[in-house]
Amino acid sequence: MSNKQQYIDLFKQHRQAIESPCAEGLNAVRDQALQSFEATGFPVYQSENYQQTNVEATFEHDYGINFNRLPIPLNAGKVFKCDVPNLSTSLYFMVNDAFRKELEPKSKLPENVFSGSLNDFSSQFPSIFEKYYNKLSGVSKDGLTAFNTLFAQDGYVLYIPKNTIIERPIQLINTLTGNVDTLCNRRLLIIIEENSQGKLLICDHTVDDNRKFLSTQVAEIFVEKNAILDIYELEETSLHTTRFSSTYVSQQENSNVMINGTSLYNGLSRNNYHVSLDGEFAETHLSGIAISDENQHTDNFVVVNHNVPNCQSNQLFKYVLDGSSSGVFTGRIVVAQNAQKTNAYQTNKNLCVSKESRMYSKPQLEIYADDVKCSHGMTTGQLDENALFYLRARGISEKEARLLLMFAFTSDVLNTIRIDALKDRLHLLVEKRFKGELAKCGKCCENCG
Repeated sequence: MSNKQQYIDLFKQHRQAIESPCAEGLNAVRDQALQSFEATGFPVYQSENYQQTNVEATFEHDYGINFNRLPIPLNAGKVFKCDVPNLSTSLYFMVNDAFRKELEPKSKLPENVFSGSLNDFSSQFPSIFEKYYNKLSGVSKDGLTAFNTLFAQDGYVLYIPKNTIIERPIQLINTLTGNVDTLCNRRLLIIIEENSQGKLLICDHTVDDNRKFLSTQVAEIFVEKNAILDIYELEETSLHTTRFSSTYVSQQENSNVMINGTSLYNGLSRNNYHVSLDGEFAETHLSGIAISDENQHTDNFVVVNHNVPNCQSNQLFKYVLDGSSSGVFTGRIVVAQNAQKTNAYQTNKNLCVSKESRMYSKPQLEIYADDVKCSHGMTTGQLDENALFYLRARGISEKEARLLLMFAFTSDVLNTIRIDALKDRLHLLVEKRFKGELAKCGKCCENCG
């Protein structure tokens, strides 16, 4: 029996348990998701969009799924305290795939802003929830997205209504933990209404490094007219963690979105980004760093659709690969026939530090308009021997010279970050990662309950 059929049978067998703790809005789309997953199944290995990442194979392992929402004995607030100096955040937690309301910050956001559980938002704001939930991901033909919609029982919502500016960054910490190997499915819904602004920092961590975890995440992001949104993702999990993340973004007129992802330590990660520029003069900035060694694998897949005129997008992704690690970048810019005056740029640069590391890159342009400025480029190589010689000739050891060159290679991606304190902290974390010091974003406390 295929993995696809096993999970279909699992859903049908446990549907009542899956739906019981969920709000009506989450359950209303499961039939659609089931139909989609039955038609597509998991993405096919070595197909056009999954040439180097075997999704179905990762689901062969026997994972536990917490359908009955049994409490996880972890005080996430004690385990992870953000160690970003001069960056005061409103801190929220998800443990596995459950939002932890008891750990919400004491300092409240403006009364009209919602930051919290997906189920609570669905119950309190049913009309807004229905307007947005599953509207971007529901039309996707990606089997992972359908799988997540089928099994997700909770998630996180950030809703900023019209004419509201949140100066203080909001931080969401996703923690994977458990005494058995676990499969988790979480949802994110982010709605930034007209003339509003917000910043969200998402940190992914694994507490039990010896357990196998598989997490699927689907994020739907709506940025309305004249709105601004920054999202920063930091992945620091374990070699035994598999993470599949699909992010869908819709931008309206004069909106501005920044998405920056930093992968410091992981097992196998696949990040899908689908961005639609649906209003004129919208602007998107996508960037990411992957630092890998051992047998780590990081795969970024990006599609930016320019659907209307006068929009701009920029992509900058860099990989530093050591050991037997591997990296994948597939970037696609699609410019519609009427999307004149488009400016779209895509850059992928990679360092293979060891002979055993592998990088696979496929930048693409699909342009159906004639008055555009578009470019794409890719380079993969090793450290510059001339630069290495220059540094060593000035008394710098070979090890230190290599660290300096690798750090300099990643700096322009980190410099796209629009929060100075976070930029400084990530510079430090990247430097420590290159030195072999696995410094987590948070500090673990002793005797945490």
